[in-house]
Amino acid sequence: MSEIKICCPPGNTATGYAAQYLTEAGMAVSDKLYSDTTHLLLPVPTRSFDHLPEGVVIIGGNLHCLPGYETIDLLKDAQYLAENAAITARCAINLIGKDLNGLPVLILGWGRIGKCLGKFLGDAGARVTIAARKETDVAMIRALGYGGVFIDQVSPMLPEFGAVLNTVPAMVLPAFRCTPDCVLLELASRPGMAGDNIIRASGLPAKYAPEESGTLIARRLLAILKEDRK
Repeated sequence: MSEIKICCPPGNTATGYAAQYLTEAGMAVSDKLYSDTTHLLLPVPTRSFDHLPEGVVIIGGNLHCLPGYETIDLLKDAQYLAENAAITARCAINLIGKDLNGLPVLILGWGRIGKCLGKFLGDAGARVTIAARKETDVAMIRALGYGGVFIDQVSPMLPEFGAVLNTVPAMVLPAFRCTPDCVLLELASRPGMAGDNIIRASGLPAKYAPEESGTLIARRLLAILKEDRK
């Protein structure tokens, strides 16, 4: 991979750690574009596409709006998504700010982040209930030892919980009532809870675990580049 030359623009802490990891792995990395730059590393997810150079491979996340470019979209990489979900879950748990032992916690959603939250919170001693839409998901949640409920049935139960964490990127709780000290964490890319005192906490890995996030970006990029050259 010696002919690959990656530009990692400054300004993002997580991609800065990724650049450091890639450099230590022997990759040619700079913070400026040169005529022989082959790849451009952008933050994951990527929120801006201004002034992209032509003729380079764009690395980032949510790159479906870049026709005409070759891309490496890490948000389409199953291993990246799985490991990033675990980082997100650990960051979210730190934001709860309460003693987790015995704490009744409701998780909305049974996707990657919801599964990780259930495991980590259960390991910490929390009393975990997980809400899902599908009957098969609720059955699996209960089979794993969690409290399992259907999302459309949770509203009357909310005063029972000390923390509610939403992972569903659609409005599932447009109106609800919790106890005043209940911690409400919104982890989805689009809001699933409407109301006051909700902590908007999307994009946690880059904010609260930038080194771990950057290392994951670099590791998966190296694996993808190696696989592409087979």
